[in-house]
Amino acid sequence: MPLLVEDLTPRQIVAELDKYIVGQDAAKRAVAVALRNRYRRQQLPPEDRDDVLPKNILMVGPTGVGKTEIARRLAQIARAPFIKVEATKFTEVGYVGRDVESMVRDLAAIAVRLVEKERLEEIRPQATQFAENRLLELLEAAMPHRYSGAGQTPEETAALENTYSGFGRLPYTQESPEQIEVRERRRRRISLLLENGRLDQKFVEVDTEEQGSGFLQVFTPGGMEEMGLDSLPGGLGGGPRRVRRRATVREAREILLQDEAKRMIDQPGVRLEAIYRAEQTGIIFIDEIDKVAIKSGAGSGPDVSREGVQRDLLPIIEGSTVQTKFGPLRTDHILFIAAGAFHIAKPSDLIPEIQGRLPIRVRLDELNLGDFKRILREPKNALIKQYRMLLKADGVDLHISEDALDEIAGVAAALNERLQNIGARRLHTVMEKLLEEVLFRAPDPELKSIDFSQAMVREILDTRMKGPQESEYIL
Repeated sequence: MPLLVEDLTPRQIVAELDKYIVGQDAAKRAVAVALRNRYRRQQLPPEDRDDVLPKNILMVGPTGVGKTEIARRLAQIARAPFIKVEATKFTEVGYVGRDVESMVRDLAAIAVRLVEKERLEEIRPQATQFAENRLLELLEAAMPHRYSGAGQTPEETAALENTYSGFGRLPYTQESPEQIEVRERRRRRISLLLENGRLDQKFVEVDTEEQGSGFLQVFTPGGMEEMGLDSLPGGLGGGPRRVRRRATVREAREILLQDEAKRMIDQPGVRLEAIYRAEQTGIIFIDEIDKVAIKSGAGSGPDVSREGVQRDLLPIIEGSTVQTKFGPLRTDHILFIAAGAFHIAKPSDLIPEIQGRLPIRVRLDELNLGDFKRILREPKNALIKQYRMLLKADGVDLHISEDALDEIAGVAAALNERLQNIGARRLHTVMEKLLEEVLFRAPDPELKSIDFSQAMVREILDTRMKGPQESEYIL
Protein backbone atom coordinates (compact mmCIF):
# COMPACT_ATOMS: atom_id res chain seq x y z
CA MET A 1 0.00 0.00 0.00
CA PRO A 2 1.67 3.24 -1.10
CA LEU A 3 1.99 6.04 1.43
CA LEU A 4 0.74 9.52 0.59
CA VAL A 5 3.67 11.45 2.07
CA GLU A 6 4.61 13.89 -0.64
CA ASP A 7 8.07 13.80 -2.13
CA LEU A 8 9.06 17.25 -0.89
CA THR A 9 12.44 18.43 0.33
CA PRO A 10 12.61 20.15 3.73
CA ARG A 11 13.16 23.47 1.95
CA GLN A 12 9.97 22.95 -0.08
CA ILE A 13 8.03 21.96 3.02
CA VAL A 14 9.12 25.16 4.77
CA ALA A 15 8.06 27.13 1.69
CA GLU A 16 4.60 25.56 1.90
CA LEU A 17 4.35 26.41 5.60
CA ASP A 18 5.45 29.99 4.85
CA LYS A 19 2.22 30.44 2.88
CA TYR A 20 0.23 30.30 6.12
CA ILE A 21 2.58 30.97 9.06
CA VAL A 22 4.71 34.08 9.55
CA GLY A 23 8.14 33.59 11.13
CA GLN A 24 8.94 30.70 13.51
CA ASP A 25 11.67 29.40 11.20
CA ALA A 26 13.16 27.03 13.80
CA ALA A 27 9.85 25.22 14.34
CA LYS A 28 9.19 25.00 10.60
CA ARG A 29 12.61 23.51 9.95
CA ALA A 30 12.15 20.93 12.72
CA VAL A 31 8.79 19.67 11.45
CA ALA A 32 10.01 19.76 7.82
CA VAL A 33 12.92 17.49 8.69
CA ALA A 34 10.60 15.17 10.64
CA LEU A 35 8.27 14.88 7.63
CA ARG A 36 11.13 14.30 5.20
CA ASN A 37 12.54 11.61 7.47
CA ARG A 38 9.33 9.66 6.98
CA TYR A 39 9.93 9.63 3.23
CA ARG A 40 13.56 8.65 3.77
CA ARG A 41 12.50 5.80 6.03
CA GLN A 42 10.23 4.39 3.33
CA GLN A 43 13.21 4.13 0.98
CA LEU A 44 15.08 1.78 3.36
CA PRO A 45 14.99 -2.01 3.03
CA PRO A 46 12.02 -3.52 4.92
CA GLU A 47 14.32 -5.21 7.42
CA ASP A 48 15.80 -1.83 8.43
CA ARG A 49 12.62 0.23 8.31
CA ASP A 50 11.24 -0.69 11.74
CA ASP A 51 14.47 0.33 13.44
CA VAL A 52 14.09 3.98 12.41
CA LEU A 53 11.74 5.72 14.83
CA PRO A 54 10.39 9.27 14.51
CA LYS A 55 12.06 12.01 16.53
CA ASN A 56 9.18 13.58 18.41
CA ILE A 57 9.06 17.34 18.92
CA LEU A 58 8.35 19.65 21.86
CA MET A 59 7.29 23.19 20.90
CA VAL A 60 7.73 25.85 23.57
CA GLY A 61 6.14 29.24 23.05
CA PRO A 62 3.37 31.59 24.18
CA THR A 63 -0.20 31.30 22.95
CA GLY A 64 -1.14 32.57 19.53
CA VAL A 65 2.26 32.26 17.84
CA GLY A 66 1.44 29.37 15.48
CA LYS A 67 2.18 26.09 17.28
CA THR A 68 -1.10 24.40 16.37
CA GLU A 69 -1.18 25.91 12.89
CA ILE A 70 2.26 24.51 12.07
CA ALA A 71 1.24 20.99 13.03
CA ARG A 72 -2.12 21.24 11.24
CA ARG A 73 -0.60 22.54 8.01
CA LEU A 74 2.11 19.88 8.16
CA ALA A 75 -0.56 17.17 8.24
CA GLN A 76 -2.31 18.76 5.24
CA ILE A 77 0.93 18.83 3.26
CA ALA A 78 1.50 15.14 3.97
CA ARG A 79 -2.21 14.27 3.55
CA ALA A 80 -1.78 12.37 6.79
CA PRO A 81 -4.27 11.50 9.56
CA PHE A 82 -4.02 14.26 12.15
CA ILE A 83 -5.61 14.88 15.53
CA LYS A 84 -5.18 17.66 18.08
CA VAL A 85 -5.76 16.82 21.72
CA GLU A 86 -5.28 18.70 24.96
CA ALA A 87 -3.29 17.07 27.72
CA THR A 88 -5.66 18.51 30.31
CA LYS A 89 -8.47 16.30 28.96
CA PHE A 90 -6.65 13.16 29.99
CA THR A 91 -6.28 11.57 33.38
CA GLU A 92 -4.66 8.53 34.85
CA VAL A 93 -6.80 5.56 35.81
CA GLY A 94 -8.87 6.31 38.90
CA TYR A 95 -9.43 10.00 38.14
CA VAL A 96 -12.28 11.53 36.18
CA GLY A 97 -11.48 12.06 32.49
CA ARG A 98 -10.48 10.25 29.29
CA ASP A 99 -7.70 7.69 29.16
CA VAL A 100 -4.72 8.62 27.00
CA GLU A 101 -5.31 5.74 24.57
CA SER A 102 -8.48 7.45 23.39
CA MET A 103 -6.42 9.83 21.24
CA VAL A 104 -5.06 6.83 19.28
CA ARG A 105 -8.56 5.44 18.82
CA ASP A 106 -9.71 8.86 17.61
CA LEU A 107 -6.77 8.97 15.18
CA ALA A 108 -7.87 5.62 13.75
CA ALA A 109 -11.40 6.94 13.21
CA ILE A 110 -10.03 10.03 11.45
CA ALA A 111 -7.86 7.82 9.23
CA VAL A 112 -10.92 5.75 8.25
CA ARG A 113 -12.84 8.88 7.26
CA LEU A 114 -9.81 10.14 5.30
CA VAL A 115 -9.47 6.90 3.33
CA GLU A 116 -13.23 6.71 2.75
CA LYS A 117 -13.20 10.21 1.31
CA GLU A 118 -10.32 9.33 -1.02
CA ARG A 119 -12.04 6.13 -2.17
CA LEU A 120 -15.25 8.06 -2.79
CA GLU A 121 -13.42 10.52 -5.03
CA GLU A 122 -11.93 7.61 -6.98
CA ILE A 123 -15.27 5.92 -7.64
CA ARG A 124 -17.39 9.07 -7.86
CA PRO A 125 -17.80 8.97 -11.69
CA GLN A 126 -18.97 5.35 -11.64
CA ALA A 127 -21.13 5.82 -8.53
CA THR A 128 -22.66 8.93 -10.11
CA GLN A 129 -23.62 6.95 -13.20
CA PHE A 130 -25.24 4.21 -11.13
CA ALA A 131 -27.09 6.83 -9.08
CA GLU A 132 -28.34 8.57 -12.24
CA ASN A 133 -29.62 5.25 -13.60
CA ARG A 134 -31.52 4.53 -10.38
CA LEU A 135 -32.93 8.05 -10.36
CA LEU A 136 -34.07 7.65 -13.95
CA GLU A 137 -35.88 4.45 -13.04
CA LEU A 138 -37.59 6.18 -10.13
CA LEU A 139 -38.74 9.00 -12.38
CA GLU A 140 -40.04 6.56 -14.97
CA ALA A 141 -42.12 4.86 -12.31
CA ALA A 142 -43.27 8.11 -10.70
CA MET A 143 -44.28 10.08 -13.80
CA PRO A 144 -47.77 9.61 -15.23
CA HIS A 145 -48.05 8.52 -18.83
CA ARG A 146 -49.50 11.89 -19.72
CA TYR A 147 -46.62 13.97 -18.37
CA SER A 148 -47.80 17.35 -17.16
CA GLY A 149 -44.90 19.13 -18.81
CA ALA A 150 -44.64 21.72 -16.02
CA GLY A 151 -41.68 23.96 -16.65
CA GLN A 152 -41.18 22.65 -20.22
CA THR A 153 -41.75 24.14 -23.63
CA PRO A 154 -45.01 23.29 -25.45
CA GLU A 155 -43.02 21.29 -27.99
CA GLU A 156 -41.42 19.14 -25.26
CA THR A 157 -44.78 18.56 -23.58
CA ALA A 158 -46.42 17.55 -26.84
CA ALA A 159 -43.54 15.22 -27.65
CA LEU A 160 -43.82 13.56 -24.24
CA GLU A 161 -47.59 13.16 -24.52
CA ASN A 162 -47.30 11.69 -28.00
CA THR A 163 -44.59 9.36 -26.68
CA TYR A 164 -46.61 7.71 -23.95
CA SER A 165 -50.21 8.04 -25.16
CA GLY A 166 -52.10 4.82 -25.78
CA PHE A 167 -49.77 2.45 -23.94
CA GLY A 168 -50.29 0.88 -20.54
CA ARG A 169 -47.63 -0.46 -18.17
CA LEU A 170 -47.17 -4.07 -19.27
CA PRO A 171 -44.36 -6.33 -18.08
CA TYR A 172 -41.39 -6.03 -20.37
CA THR A 173 -41.76 -9.67 -21.39
CA GLN A 174 -45.19 -8.84 -22.85
CA GLU A 175 -44.21 -5.65 -24.65
CA SER A 176 -44.31 -5.48 -28.38
CA PRO A 177 -41.41 -3.99 -30.37
CA GLU A 178 -43.43 -0.80 -30.80
CA GLN A 179 -44.00 -0.53 -27.07
CA ILE A 180 -40.32 -1.13 -26.36
CA GLU A 181 -39.40 1.62 -28.80
CA VAL A 182 -41.85 4.01 -27.18
CA ARG A 183 -40.50 3.16 -23.73
CA GLU A 184 -36.93 3.83 -24.86
CA ARG A 185 -37.92 7.16 -26.40
CA ARG A 186 -39.71 8.08 -23.19
CA ARG A 187 -36.65 7.14 -21.14
CA ARG A 188 -34.36 9.21 -23.35
CA ARG A 189 -36.69 12.20 -23.05
CA ILE A 190 -36.81 11.97 -19.25
CA SER A 191 -33.03 11.56 -19.18
CA LEU A 192 -32.64 14.75 -21.21
CA LEU A 193 -34.93 16.68 -18.86
CA LEU A 194 -33.01 15.29 -15.91
CA GLU A 195 -29.66 16.38 -17.34
CA ASN A 196 -31.00 19.89 -17.99
CA GLY A 197 -32.14 20.23 -14.38
CA ARG A 198 -35.79 20.63 -15.38
CA LEU A 199 -36.90 17.97 -12.88
CA ASP A 200 -34.83 19.06 -9.87
CA GLN A 201 -37.82 20.29 -7.87
CA LYS A 202 -40.03 17.25 -8.50
CA PHE A 203 -40.50 14.74 -5.69
CA VAL A 204 -39.62 11.06 -5.79
CA GLU A 205 -39.59 8.30 -3.17
CA VAL A 206 -36.14 6.88 -2.47
CA ASP A 207 -35.27 3.64 -0.70
CA THR A 208 -32.07 4.11 1.28
CA GLU A 209 -30.26 2.70 4.29
CA GLU A 210 -31.06 4.46 7.53
CA GLN A 211 -28.14 5.84 9.49
CA GLY A 212 -27.29 4.38 12.88
CA SER A 213 -29.71 5.37 15.59
CA GLY A 214 -27.02 6.33 18.06
CA PHE A 215 -24.00 5.26 20.12
CA LEU A 216 -23.38 3.71 23.49
CA GLN A 217 -20.26 4.23 25.57
CA VAL A 218 -19.03 0.84 26.75
CA PHE A 219 -16.02 -0.38 28.66
CA THR A 220 -13.72 -2.58 26.59
CA PRO A 221 -10.23 -4.02 27.21
CA GLY A 222 -8.95 -1.00 25.27
CA GLY A 223 -10.76 1.50 27.46
CA MET A 224 -13.92 3.51 26.89
CA GLU A 225 -15.28 2.99 23.37
CA GLU A 226 -18.27 4.26 21.44
CA MET A 227 -20.30 1.42 19.94
CA GLY A 228 -23.01 2.02 17.38
CA LEU A 229 -26.37 0.58 18.37
CA ASP A 230 -26.58 -1.08 14.96
CA SER A 231 -23.55 -3.20 15.80
CA LEU A 232 -25.00 -4.74 18.96
CA PRO A 233 -25.32 -8.54 18.78
CA GLY A 234 -28.58 -10.38 18.38
CA GLY A 235 -30.26 -7.51 16.58
CA LEU A 236 -30.54 -5.54 19.83
CA GLY A 237 -29.72 -2.36 17.99
CA GLY A 238 -32.17 -3.07 15.22
CA GLY A 239 -29.47 -3.39 12.57
CA PRO A 240 -29.28 -1.32 9.41
CA ARG A 241 -32.62 -1.14 7.65
CA ARG A 242 -33.99 0.21 4.44
CA VAL A 243 -36.37 3.14 4.71
CA ARG A 244 -38.34 5.07 2.12
CA ARG A 245 -37.88 8.82 1.98
CA ARG A 246 -39.67 11.45 -0.05
CA ALA A 247 -37.20 13.92 -1.49
CA THR A 248 -36.72 16.27 -4.40
CA VAL A 249 -34.80 15.01 -7.40
CA ARG A 250 -31.87 17.23 -6.40
CA GLU A 251 -31.78 15.70 -2.91
CA ALA A 252 -32.41 12.19 -4.18
CA ARG A 253 -29.41 12.40 -6.50
CA GLU A 254 -27.06 12.92 -3.54
CA ILE A 255 -28.82 10.27 -1.42
CA LEU A 256 -28.47 7.70 -4.18
CA LEU A 257 -24.84 8.70 -4.80
CA GLN A 258 -23.93 8.05 -1.17
CA ASP A 259 -25.89 4.79 -1.22
CA GLU A 260 -24.10 3.54 -4.34
CA ALA A 261 -20.72 4.61 -2.95
CA LYS A 262 -21.31 2.57 0.22
CA ARG A 263 -21.99 -0.48 -1.89
CA MET A 264 -18.91 -0.02 -4.04
CA ILE A 265 -16.39 0.80 -1.30
CA ASP A 266 -14.65 -2.20 0.25
CA GLN A 267 -15.04 -1.40 3.95
CA PRO A 268 -12.64 -4.11 5.26
CA GLY A 269 -10.04 -2.79 2.80
CA VAL A 270 -10.69 0.77 3.94
CA ARG A 271 -10.07 -0.21 7.56
CA LEU A 272 -6.84 -2.03 6.77
CA GLU A 273 -5.48 0.90 4.80
CA ALA A 274 -6.64 3.39 7.44
CA ILE A 275 -4.82 1.53 10.21
CA TYR A 276 -1.70 1.35 8.03
CA ARG A 277 -1.87 5.06 7.23
CA ALA A 278 -2.39 5.98 10.88
CA GLU A 279 0.56 3.84 11.94
CA GLN A 280 2.97 5.08 9.28
CA THR A 281 1.95 8.71 8.67
CA GLY A 282 -0.29 9.69 11.61
CA ILE A 283 0.43 12.89 13.53
CA ILE A 284 -0.81 13.50 17.08
CA PHE A 285 -0.53 17.05 18.40
CA ILE A 286 -0.67 17.21 22.20
CA ASP A 287 -1.37 20.78 23.27
CA GLU A 288 -1.17 22.29 26.75
CA ILE A 289 1.32 19.70 27.89
CA ASP A 290 2.77 22.26 30.30
CA LYS A 291 -0.50 22.05 32.27
CA VAL A 292 0.34 18.48 33.35
CA ALA A 293 3.94 19.35 34.23
CA ILE A 294 4.85 19.31 37.94
CA LYS A 295 6.15 22.68 39.07
CA SER A 296 9.48 22.60 40.84
CA GLY A 297 9.03 21.95 44.55
CA ALA A 298 5.52 20.52 44.24
CA GLY A 299 4.75 17.42 46.21
CA SER A 300 1.17 16.19 46.41
CA GLY A 301 -2.45 16.96 45.67
CA PRO A 302 -3.43 17.49 42.03
CA ASP A 303 0.19 16.98 41.01
CA VAL A 304 -0.25 13.24 41.55
CA SER A 305 -2.76 13.16 38.72
CA ARG A 306 -0.53 15.33 36.53
CA GLU A 307 2.39 12.96 36.89
CA GLY A 308 0.02 10.05 36.28
CA VAL A 309 -1.01 11.53 32.94
CA GLN A 310 2.62 11.88 31.94
CA ARG A 311 3.38 8.29 32.89
CA ASP A 312 0.34 7.06 30.96
CA LEU A 313 1.63 8.96 27.93
CA LEU A 314 5.00 7.19 28.07
CA PRO A 315 4.07 3.86 26.46
CA ILE A 316 1.94 5.57 23.81
CA ILE A 317 4.72 7.92 22.71
CA GLU A 318 7.45 5.29 23.00
CA GLY A 319 5.47 2.74 21.02
CA SER A 320 2.74 0.29 21.98
CA THR A 321 -0.31 -1.39 20.48
CA VAL A 322 -3.72 0.13 21.11
CA GLN A 323 -6.91 -1.81 20.41
CA THR A 324 -9.37 0.23 18.34
CA LYS A 325 -12.74 -0.75 16.88
CA PHE A 326 -11.03 -0.87 13.48
CA GLY A 327 -8.25 -3.19 14.61
CA PRO A 328 -4.99 -3.03 16.61
CA LEU A 329 -2.88 0.06 15.93
CA ARG A 330 0.82 0.34 16.72
CA THR A 331 2.05 3.78 17.77
CA ASP A 332 5.78 3.20 17.15
CA HIS A 333 5.95 5.37 14.03
CA ILE A 334 3.31 7.98 14.81
CA LEU A 335 4.83 11.46 14.99
CA PHE A 336 4.02 13.14 18.32
CA ILE A 337 4.27 16.93 18.54
CA ALA A 338 3.75 18.32 22.03
CA ALA A 339 3.36 22.01 22.75
CA GLY A 340 2.88 24.37 25.65
CA ALA A 341 3.39 27.95 26.73
CA PHE A 342 5.35 26.97 29.87
CA HIS A 343 4.64 30.31 31.57
CA ILE A 344 4.68 28.79 35.06
CA ALA A 345 6.24 25.37 34.67
CA LYS A 346 9.38 24.73 32.63
CA PRO A 347 10.10 21.95 30.14
CA SER A 348 12.48 20.52 32.73
CA ASP A 349 9.49 20.10 35.08
CA LEU A 350 8.21 17.30 32.88
CA ILE A 351 9.27 13.90 34.15
CA PRO A 352 12.61 12.81 32.64
CA GLU A 353 11.05 9.93 30.70
CA ILE A 354 8.73 12.30 28.83
CA GLN A 355 11.57 14.70 28.11
CA GLY A 356 13.56 11.81 26.64
CA ARG A 357 10.70 10.86 24.34
CA LEU A 358 10.44 14.44 23.02
CA PRO A 359 14.09 14.87 22.03
CA ILE A 360 13.68 17.78 19.58
CA ARG A 361 12.91 21.00 21.40
CA VAL A 362 12.12 24.22 19.52
CA ARG A 363 11.22 27.60 20.94
CA LEU A 364 8.74 29.83 19.16
CA ASP A 365 9.23 33.58 19.38
CA GLU A 366 6.70 36.12 20.58
CA LEU A 367 5.11 38.11 17.80
CA ASN A 368 6.06 41.76 17.43
CA LEU A 369 4.70 44.71 15.45
CA GLY A 370 6.52 43.68 12.28
CA ASP A 371 5.05 40.18 12.51
CA PHE A 372 1.53 41.60 12.88
CA LYS A 373 1.98 43.72 9.76
CA ARG A 374 3.06 40.65 7.82
CA ILE A 375 0.25 38.47 9.23
CA LEU A 376 -2.33 40.95 7.97
CA ARG A 377 -0.92 40.89 4.43
CA GLU A 378 1.14 37.82 3.53
CA PRO A 379 -0.51 34.50 4.53
CA LYS A 380 -2.70 32.77 1.99
CA ASN A 381 -5.55 32.90 4.50
CA ALA A 382 -4.78 36.38 5.85
CA LEU A 383 -7.51 37.98 7.96
CA ILE A 384 -8.03 40.83 5.50
CA LYS A 385 -8.60 38.36 2.67
CA GLN A 386 -11.09 36.43 4.78
CA TYR A 387 -13.16 39.52 5.60
CA ARG A 388 -13.10 40.67 1.98
CA MET A 389 -14.50 37.33 0.85
CA LEU A 390 -17.16 37.32 3.59
CA LEU A 391 -18.38 40.81 2.71
CA LYS A 392 -18.18 40.10 -1.01
CA ALA A 393 -20.80 37.38 -0.42
CA ASP A 394 -23.17 40.25 0.50
CA GLY A 395 -22.07 42.35 -2.47
CA VAL A 396 -19.87 44.71 -0.43
CA ASP A 397 -16.33 45.63 -1.49
CA LEU A 398 -13.94 46.14 1.43
CA HIS A 399 -10.91 48.39 0.93
CA ILE A 400 -8.33 49.03 3.66
CA SER A 401 -5.34 51.25 2.89
CA GLU A 402 -1.80 50.17 3.65
CA ASP A 403 -1.35 52.74 6.42
CA ALA A 404 -4.68 51.59 7.90
CA LEU A 405 -3.33 48.02 8.06
CA ASP A 406 -0.26 49.36 9.88
CA GLU A 407 -2.56 51.11 12.33
CA ILE A 408 -4.47 47.87 13.01
CA ALA A 409 -1.20 46.03 13.62
CA GLY A 410 -0.02 48.78 15.95
CA VAL A 411 -3.21 48.66 18.01
CA ALA A 412 -2.98 44.87 18.36
CA ALA A 413 0.68 45.01 19.40
CA ALA A 414 -0.03 47.78 21.94
CA LEU A 415 -2.92 45.86 23.47
CA ASN A 416 -0.76 42.75 23.81
CA GLU A 417 1.84 44.78 25.68
CA ARG A 418 -0.65 46.49 27.96
CA LEU A 419 -2.99 43.56 28.55
CA GLN A 420 -2.36 39.83 28.32
CA ASN A 421 -0.25 38.74 25.36
CA ILE A 422 -2.46 36.42 23.29
CA GLY A 423 -0.38 36.62 20.13
CA ALA A 424 -1.98 36.80 16.70
CA ARG A 425 -5.40 36.11 18.19
CA ARG A 426 -5.44 39.77 19.24
CA LEU A 427 -5.78 40.67 15.56
CA HIS A 428 -9.05 38.74 15.41
CA THR A 429 -10.47 40.86 18.24
CA VAL A 430 -9.29 44.14 16.75
CA MET A 431 -10.64 43.30 13.29
CA GLU A 432 -14.02 42.26 14.69
CA LYS A 433 -14.32 45.53 16.62
CA LEU A 434 -13.26 47.54 13.58
CA LEU A 435 -15.73 45.86 11.22
CA GLU A 436 -18.52 45.32 13.73
CA GLU A 437 -20.84 47.95 12.19
CA VAL A 438 -19.97 47.01 8.61
CA LEU A 439 -20.66 43.32 9.19
CA PHE A 440 -23.99 44.22 10.77
CA ARG A 441 -25.07 46.53 7.92
CA ALA A 442 -23.61 44.55 5.03
CA PRO A 443 -26.86 42.92 3.86
CA ASP A 444 -28.35 46.41 3.27
CA PRO A 445 -28.63 47.03 -0.49
CA GLU A 446 -27.44 50.65 -0.22
CA LEU A 447 -24.06 49.54 1.17
CA LYS A 448 -21.92 48.64 -1.82
CA SER A 449 -18.40 49.61 -0.78
CA ILE A 450 -16.50 50.64 2.32
CA ASP A 451 -13.06 52.27 2.47
CA PHE A 452 -10.99 52.41 5.65
CA SER A 453 -8.25 55.00 5.98
CA GLN A 454 -5.75 55.28 8.79
CA ALA A 455 -7.74 58.12 10.37
CA MET A 456 -10.96 56.10 10.30
CA VAL A 457 -9.28 53.09 11.89
CA ARG A 458 -7.76 55.25 14.61
CA GLU A 459 -11.08 56.96 15.33
CA ILE A 460 -13.10 53.73 15.54
CA LEU A 461 -10.57 51.83 17.64
CA ASP A 462 -9.87 54.77 19.96
CA THR A 463 -13.49 54.74 21.07
CA ARG A 464 -13.13 51.05 21.88
CA MET A 465 -9.89 51.49 23.81
CA LYS A 466 -11.07 54.19 26.19
CA GLY A 467 -12.54 53.46 29.58
CA PRO A 468 -14.07 50.11 30.58
CA GLN A 469 -14.54 49.03 26.95
CA GLU A 470 -10.87 48.21 26.81
CA SER A 471 -11.64 45.02 28.71
CA GLU A 472 -13.57 43.78 25.69
CA TYR A 473 -10.26 43.00 24.02
CA ILE A 474 -9.48 40.29 26.54
CA LEU A 475 -11.08 37.48 24.56
